[in-house]
Amino acid sequence: MTTTSIDLFTSALRFSADGAVQAAERQMAGGDSGAWQIATFHVETDADVHADHWEMHPEAEEAVCCLTGGVRLYFRPDGVGTEDMVQLQAGTAAVVPRGRWHRLELDAPSDLMSITLRKNTRLERRTAL
Repeated sequence: MTTTSIDLFTSALRFSADGAVQAAERQMAGGDSGAWQIATFHVETDADVHADHWEMHPEAEEAVCCLTGGVRLYFRPDGVGTEDMVQLQAGTAAVVPRGRWHRLELDAPSDLMSITLRKNTRLERRTAL
């Protein structure tokens, strides 16, 4: 077996239930592989983090990690109320509960890492901008 380096900013790592790890194309929505995905992103603008969309992972929680820069992680209200927000600075992370709609906005250009099971992930356009 030959081991090579993997560019985490262009590929994702997928961890299968059988213990296999492989480099793969990143999936932002859907996906039925049943594998956990670790993806790293360099983002410059709110458009890079689809701030105009809510995202939800029905099959698992998600770890959103801020490696450099700073972001705000918003949670859509359940019923009546306002969005909850968690501020993430470099070196911090937050866990998004399974099935919870969320979105990001940038405070600065950032390097982010997402770890989740993307199976059945959904995106929904934000109506109030």
